[in-house]
Amino acid sequence: MNPRRALLPATAALALALSGCGALTSDSTSGSEGSETVVAGLYPLQYVAQRVAGDAFEVENLTQPGGEPHDLELGIGQTAALSDAALLVYVDSLQPAVDEAAEEVSGTEVLDAATVVDLIPFEDEHSDEEHEGEEHEGEEHEGEDEDDHSGHDHGELDPHFWLDPLRMADLGDAVAERLAEIDPDEADSFEERAAELRSDLETLDGEYTEGLAGCEIRTVVTNHDAFGYLEGYDLELASINGFSPDAEPTPAALAELQDLIEDTGITTVFSESLVSPQAAEVLAADAGVDTAVLDTIEGLTDDTADEDYLSLMRSNLAALEEANRC
Repeated sequence: MNPRRALLPATAALALALSGCGALTSDSTSGSEGSETVVAGLYPLQYVAQRVAGDAFEVENLTQPGGEPHDLELGIGQTAALSDAALLVYVDSLQPAVDEAAEEVSGTEVLDAATVVDLIPFEDEHSDEEHEGEEHEGEEHEGEDEDDHSGHDHGELDPHFWLDPLRMADLGDAVAERLAEIDPDEADSFEERAAELRSDLETLDGEYTEGLAGCEIRTVVTNHDAFGYLEGYDLELASINGFSPDAEPTPAALAELQDLIEDTGITTVFSESLVSPQAAEVLAADAGVDTAVLDTIEGLTDDTADEDYLSLMRSNLAALEEANRC
């Protein structure tokens, strides 16, 4: 398996949550000093933190199962729990309520995931420069057409890094480093679990590299711009609603996407878990193609309660292989 990029050194860390916890409550921690609780903004961060923390910390998720992370609002109990936790981990500019809490909380260490992994600017997701030093074949992307559909302001960073297994591995290393600072007695255990996580994620990356290498169709149309990191596997991504999952696409944008579907032979328009499939269904019906679901892995639902990050990523891979005739 060829790694896609020189992996970033672990310079900071994240702690998040895996157990299927719901909203936090004010009595769920014992105070910042000596606290054994870590809170995370959303599920993928939760998954990494739980894998690395093991039994040393209870990892809790600010976003309710089935909730849309972008729309999260913190109640009084959740805000109190943040103040009592040992560490808050979040991704800047993804969840405004958590951004605000991170600025105001005192007595709790705060880590922005955007300072831990190498986020891709939306405007550069298709650029050659962004892929310098990466070893996936065919990673250079032109992407001018897709930029027309993105709906993003140039220069914004794409926070959906967890769709890239190797960036998730970088996060795991960073979590281990930060937790070791908080609980030095468990430092070796954190490092060992982070290494196990990296091994799992490198295996997953290899499966994506192999599975998507021979696709007849290289373009993927999704409901909103959440899957840009999959372009590291020589895919081109186009979205209906830009960054906002609930945005209303313009007739001109839909017409352009219909032309793209016809020109490239796309068989499937992907909707997502957690948001309405209506826009994807309308576009697919107008273009005469199928619909399927790609999971953004932003959170678990009733239907995916028994799944985890690895299994959901593999389900996404199977859906992409079928739709793109790989």
